[in-house]
Amino acid sequence: MNRRADLHSVADQAADFLESLAHRHITGTGTPESLLRAMDRPFPESGSPASQVIRDLVADVEEGLTGSAGPRYFGFVTGGATPAGLMADWLTSTWDQNAQVYATSPAAAAAETIVARWIVELLGLPAGSSVGFVTGCQMANFTALLCARNTVLERAGWDLAKNGLFGAPPVTVLMSDCGHGTVHSALRMIGVGSDQILEIPSDSEGRLKLDALEDAIHNASGRPMILSLQAGNVNTGAFEPVGAVADLVKKENAWIHVDGAFGLWAAVSPDLARHLVGLDRADSWATDAHKWLNVPYDSGIVILKDPKRHRTLKTSRCDYAGVESADRRDGSTWSPENSRRARAFVLYALLRELGRSGVREMVERCCSLARKFAEGVSHVEQLTVLNEVVLNQVLIAINLPGHGDKVALHDEVASRIQSEGRCWLGTTTWKGRPALRVSVCNWSTTEEDIETALGALRRTV
Repeated sequence: MNRRADLHSVADQAADFLESLAHRHITGTGTPESLLRAMDRPFPESGSPASQVIRDLVADVEEGLTGSAGPRYFGFVTGGATPAGLMADWLTSTWDQNAQVYATSPAAAAAETIVARWIVELLGLPAGSSVGFVTGCQMANFTALLCARNTVLERAGWDLAKNGLFGAPPVTVLMSDCGHGTVHSALRMIGVGSDQILEIPSDSEGRLKLDALEDAIHNASGRPMILSLQAGNVNTGAFEPVGAVADLVKKENAWIHVDGAFGLWAAVSPDLARHLVGLDRADSWATDAHKWLNVPYDSGIVILKDPKRHRTLKTSRCDYAGVESADRRDGSTWSPENSRRARAFVLYALLRELGRSGVREMVERCCSLARKFAEGVSHVEQLTVLNEVVLNQVLIAINLPGHGDKVALHDEVASRIQSEGRCWLGTTTWKGRPALRVSVCNWSTTEEDIETALGALRRTV
């Protein structure tokens, strides 16, 4: 085996794929049957040379690869991968470090220490906040909400470590009726049932109504309470007022969590930061780096204001892990997993590549392109923009006389655009109405890409 030659060959194949993003079919041309047929070989009795395995893999999956890494993929709030982020990700796999404790990788521990400080500074959060590196915002929300549950129960006099959840005072969770599904999933995983979740009515943009929230807080007063707020609604991009909510609960046994999967990065922009007034008054924050920060999947981040509260995540430690000390970071202290990929190497490279100004420019440019998309839509008689475009999200309703089934109409338009392969738009339901959903989140998207997508939408409609 010539490892160097094989790695150079893989690099060439990776470069071929990146160069294809400008013109490849974004949805992929394969069918479920053709992809399974290509890959479904009998389980081998003996192995094959690595170079042959990789050549087969590249050929077998080619028709099923989407163009999600490219500039005209506007679905699922999916970022791309900047050059430094991609190359650091290759090295992370090559180095194969376990970021569990300091002893398993001093380099990973150092990278996490530095990146944690940089992210807190970049987002303008309180100095000294603790940071955990997880798979994505689902696990970031889970981690923060678990620590929130532990804290509000402790304040209520319940010894969770000794008594467990059985018999504990019920925890009341207040959130918008347009909150993200990952928050609901995280709440179930930490033992909060649907009867304990109060969904607050929201306005036309998905922001919880403060007067309704105030009433709910009054009714739940005195109970252990968690409030989960949105920084960037997944459909409209709207923000909920953290500072105003903090004023409402300052006398309660409450924890404020902010689900900012992509919207949290608006804090880097002086113009967009106005949507995040009072952000530092929350107790925890969750976000993704593989969305707007544009690092490869997977990369989520959880941040807690009080590191002591963060440490309630883990209640035991492996005997063989060594003794934790103040000057030696153990990454698994701050995340649910023990064995962990060393994600901070990629974040370190990305943040050095872009710097504060580069991150700000990327976020502001994506928002500007989203507004350009909305402006283009406004000139098409059959299309209506449903949301105030305050961030990078655009919702579009289609109005064609004679089409009674609006859901089927939107699904058909999206399907035809995807089948054409020039760009990718998805569908959603917003306030009971079907809509097309556009998310501009890739560092490489240009005005030309927006015009290409608008052209595909106009032709299809």
